[in-house]
Amino acid sequence: MMPSGEAPAAQEPALCRMFIFDQENFQGRCMEFSNECMNMCESGFDRIRSIRIECGPWVGYEQINFCGEMFILEKGEYPRWDSWSNSYRNEYMILKILPLLHYPSTLQDPEKHKICLFEIGEFKGRKMEIMDDDVPSLFSYGFTDRVGSINVGCGTFVAYQYPGYRGYQYLLEKGDYRHWNEWGARTPQIQSIRRLRDMQWHQQGCYTLSTK
Repeated sequence: MMPSGEAPAAQEPALCRMFIFDQENFQGRCMEFSNECMNMCESGFDRIRSIRIECGPWVGYEQINFCGEMFILEKGEYPRWDSWSNSYRNEYMILKILPLLHYPSTLQDPEKHKICLFEIGEFKGRKMEIMDDDVPSLFSYGFTDRVGSINVGCGTFVAYQYPGYRGYQYLLEKGDYRHWNEWGARTPQIQSIRRLRDMQWHQQGCYTLSTK
């Protein structure tokens, strides 16, 4: 029982909240998550076909043990697989999800973002610096599609294999990446990059889905 005269403690809003569905357009079986799920199959889902995120961001993996393709999931609605994959395969399975709360200092200053791209590993070759901006095409800035190493000074970014935020996705948090395999890529190909600016500072989210 609560002592007489004491007001109930205020409940803090959830930092991360996700709803997954086993059918497209938010139909079928639904389950809510506020923490990581190491294996969706153990929760009774053999495939996820739509996602609604109220608080984020999250990261999903195609396979357990942080393997397979990565998907960055921010606040918003994802009615079909191609709204979160932005790739060219027919359908994706997500087996592991977890909220991006491991490096809170990176996300607590969302107005500041700085990243330096280098053409060659070990921070050598041509250099491109991006500050507080999103770049849908590195070619439009005169840079190549090859990125061999990266330094993230502040903020968190998502890099994409192809222009227009398509293809394989790579999460880039504050720190040094001396070789392209350190951000989980199989090749040094990056052609677009954007800031990750969700959570409580951006109530409407910031990711505009590309038209199909």
